[in-house]
Amino acid sequence: MGSMDLNADLQSGLGSPDRLDSEDGQPQSPEELQEESRKIRRLQMVVNMVTQCIAQDPTLGVEEAAEMVADTRRVARTMFPDKELAFNLIFWPRLQRLMRERYRMQ
Repeated sequence: MGSMDLNADLQSGLGSPDRLDSEDGQPQSPEELQEESRKIRRLQMVVNMVTQCIAQDPTLGVEEAAEMVADTRRVARTMFPDKELAFNLIFWPRLQRLMRERYRMQ
């Protein structure tokens, strides 16, 4: 999946410019949209760093890697409390696949 596809998935899954605010049904202000975009980019960076660390660190044990994945999920929940499904659809398969490949898990 290319970065353009991932960005489109993130925008549709975690937030988009035409998204209504869930609390009062009003459109988001430009500042709120900018903040949401910033949080999406930050989450992308966190996931990318975790995947790179798991893939490249030969001394990282399976328990430590699993803890990093769990911490990444917690970060995502904190940043986007109402978007766990989007995380599960966009990032979770990537992290699971990496764990299976790296540690030969079932």
